[in-house]
Amino acid sequence: MTKSKNPLIRIGLGYDIHRLVKARKLFLGGVQIPFQKGLLGHSDADVLLHAVCDALLGAIGEKDIGYHFPNAEQKYKDISSLGLLRQVGKILKKKGYKVNNIDLVVIAEKPKIIEYIDQMKKNIAGVLTISVNTVGIKATTNEGIGDIGRAKAIAAYAVVSVENSKF
Repeated sequence: MTKSKNPLIRIGLGYDIHRLVKARKLFLGGVQIPFQKGLLGHSDADVLLHAVCDALLGAIGEKDIGYHFPNAEQKYKDISSLGLLRQVGKILKKKGYKVNNIDLVVIAEKPKIIEYIDQMKKNIAGVLTISVNTVGIKATTNEGIGDIGRAKAIAAYAVVSVENSKF
């Protein structure tokens, strides 16, 4: 029996956190959310999409988002993270993988994001050309603990399952 170098099903985990600052727009899941602060970062700092990118890259044995899209490169300055996710989707496809499902958690005291979740799911599914039903997004607070709990930062976790489509 020979073993494949590319197992049929693989799992990836992603995490990201950014500080909230004034004079920045807030993007989560590719949605601009009205809020008095935005996330600080080289790109649009969309923690949700960054966590998805890292989870997908990890699932297929690739290096992280910082390797593929270094913040030292001017071409990524203020770039939409939907564009980064699109590029990650191309890497995934090139290696013969397709997304089975994506499960996400946003951790933020403020703002409340429940009314934006459906659009976030549509954005992610659209960019990766997958069904909206394969994307789950939940939101929680940090119960007043730490920088997230004091509304000074937002974090996100992503878990993904991918399948080698070459089998």
